Amino acid sequence: MMKIGANKGNDFFKQNFMGKANILKRVVLIMPLLTLAGCEEFLSTEPDSTRASINTPKQVSQLLTTAYPQAGYLVFSEGMSDNVADKGTGTDDKTNRFSFLFEEVEATVDEQDSPDSYWAECYRAVSVANEALSIISKTTDPAQYNAQRGEALLARAYAHFMLVNFFSKFYDPAQPNSDPGIPYVTEPEDIVIKKYERKTVAYVYEMIEKDLLEGLPLISDGTYTVPKYHFNRAAANAFASRFYLVKKDYAKVLQYANEVFPGSSLGDNLRPWNTTYESLSPQELYNTYSRASQNANLMLVETSSTYGRYVASYRYGMNFRKWQEISAGEGIIGGSASWTFPLYTQGDNNYLVPKLNEYFVRESVNAEIGFPYVMLPIFTVEEVLFNKIEANAYLNNTAASLSDLNLYASKRVDNYDASKHIITANSINRFFGTSNLKNGIISTVLAFKRVEFVQEGMRWFDIQRYAMPVQHVTSTGSVITVPANDPRRVLQIPQSATISGIAQNSR
Repeated sequence: MMKIGANKGNDFFKQNFMGKANILKRVVLIMPLLTLAGCEEFLSTEPDSTRASINTPKQVSQLLTTAYPQAGYLVFSEGMSDNVADKGTGTDDKTNRFSFLFEEVEATVDEQDSPDSYWAECYRAVSVANEALSIISKTTDPAQYNAQRGEALLARAYAHFMLVNFFSKFYDPAQPNSDPGIPYVTEPEDIVIKKYERKTVAYVYEMIEKDLLEGLPLISDGTYTVPKYHFNRAAANAFASRFYLVKKDYAKVLQYANEVFPGSSLGDNLRPWNTTYESLSPQELYNTYSRASQNANLMLVETSSTYGRYVASYRYGMNFRKWQEISAGEGIIGGSASWTFPLYTQGDNNYLVPKLNEYFVRESVNAEIGFPYVMLPIFTVEEVLFNKIEANAYLNNTAASLSDLNLYASKRVDNYDASKHIITANSINRFFGTSNLKNGIISTVLAFKRVEFVQEGMRWFDIQRYAMPVQHVTSTGSVITVPANDPRRVLQIPQSATISGIAQNSR
């Protein structure tokens, strides 16, 4: 993790917003360990003495606060998607540039927001989870640690899930998934150079599912001071709904989505974009969006990232024409509906919806260098609702899907009027030019997700799930076309990981 200078734009909004638009010390797979606050306290001593010093459930819970990848994936995930355009000028960031060009990102593990950094952080998180599981297995009464065991298993499953989706060919339940996966690590690392094998994508998914199903029933929200910084029950069920959506097991998607708020409506917990949020200034939105107090946020992870600083100004980012494309789904809704998402400019051709703010931790009180962070919501109520809508469509419960689509619109349409702003089978079929309602609902979900999660890196997962081709046009007019099976859609395994016998991907 690199120290950088403080953002001189403390008056960021006054200076840059031009106005609202009218519309463990371990060797982790031979990657250097990123030094992060919190983990150091537990993992800075020798393994034996570490285990001796952690001997209560509370101490294991504290250890597990760092069992999450504290690095960002948004720059490369968003950069590869169809949410960005080449603006010709802007902040030149290697990860942003190479991702847009679908070239190997020449950035190291020490460079924030790079694929190598994310790889290292995921495996560091796995190492912490495995350390916790090892400690629990050696206690005299492991049952006292059930909640901690559950969290460790969920954290291990999540990190591997994210890794295999970025660094391996994307899972397709209709295929054997025999392509190389990523190492699924289940033991603490206690030697400097340990050999690993990738096995297959199918094997990795089997292991993720095993950890997920074993860990989820053990989760107990009462274990945590701030549950949303951990795999609480709502977040664990949200993860399960995401996992089974990729596996296309739609009955299970519904099962786990309905467990997020058992007995309560997801709608009561959606972000209030067209009510409370509508009156907030950009700074107030930034101060609100990633708070644990927001019902929509099911789980938050602190990530070392400069994304909050540069999201609008990246050369390969969202311009106004791209926003028009991203937000076009409002046309599905009756009554000439318009989204209430607040679009702002930060200089010419730099557009953003204020969401993910940077918070800067100075190295000392008077220092001008330090570490930038972004608090990232990795599971939200919105995603769960979308998963539910999609699953119901595939299960031919189209009435349920339409009801939830209208529920979503009721929280997102400016000056919402239930008598006018209606999503119907006719409005969907007319917009997409189809007579197949199921397919139309799927297209509607994807369109609504695209605008809901703009600049949050989520679009790439839908592009991969549906094998959508991606086309990027450079400012010079050259066209980069990346079809479904193009190997460039798979991130390259870090070069340093090959020391552990991990073969790189073919490009």
